[in-house]
Amino acid sequence: MAEGRYLLVDVREPNEVAVEAYPGGIVVPLSTFDAKDIPDPQGKEVVFACRSGKRSVTSSLAAQSAGFTYDKHLAGGIIGWKAAGLPTKSGG
Repeated sequence: MAEGRYLLVDVREPNEVAVEAYPGGIVVPLSTFDAKDIPDPQGKEVVFACRSGKRSVTSSLAAQSAGFTYDKHLAGGIIGWKAAGLPTKSGG
């Protein structure tokens, strides 16, 4: 992400993101998910993310069903992100 290669799409709910968020991620909650709500990635690879990796797979499959080629997700979600020592931010 720091190199500008990825657009991280956080599909967690607003109350979850308000507690802890991915720096630089955009929020498109799975409960109201529409792949058209994802901004133009402008050449970046879209990667879906959630808490543990389950909702991110669901959103990736939904985007593909809608005709998008977004087939990447962050295995382990924010739990794995933090376990890898990567930073989070508070307050969404």
